[in-house]
Amino acid sequence: MLAIIVCVAKNNAIGLNGGMIYHQRADLKRFKDLTTGHTVVMGRLTFESLPKGALPNRRNIVLTRGDRSFPNTEVFPSLQEALKHCGEEEKVFVIGGSSVYGESLPLADELYLTLVDDIPAEADTFFPQINFEEWEETFRESHPADEQNDQPYTFINLKRKI
Repeated sequence: MLAIIVCVAKNNAIGLNGGMIYHQRADLKRFKDLTTGHTVVMGRLTFESLPKGALPNRRNIVLTRGDRSFPNTEVFPSLQEALKHCGEEEKVFVIGGSSVYGESLPLADELYLTLVDDIPAEADTFFPQINFEEWEETFRESHPADEQNDQPYTFINLKRKI
């Protein structure tokens, strides 16, 4: 089962200068709740942006073409090679960055979106366009901004139509 989890702005912006644009506390909690106990796959730059390195209580896979290793991770040169080393029953979450999202979107079975009701003033990294005709919405929950979440946001779960 291949899933993508991402926090996106209304214009599909996801990052600026190697970091996330939004640090919505509810999104970070949802990310942790959904991915804990599963496998997370990320590009090298996404891994290097993590403040404490490998995410705890998850199998961490880093994609890099270079001959590199990182503590508490498995390294593969491509998404296809990484997926060959994942079991059929294993739930695998792609967590970034942009090129890994682009490569995994056609292969994904599920999307877990946090849609932030905002267009940032600046962004240099974007999530690929989603063809919503290919997806069935299975969950939607909207929230207003509050003291821990600067922008209104909506959690949306999508499952690929068969």
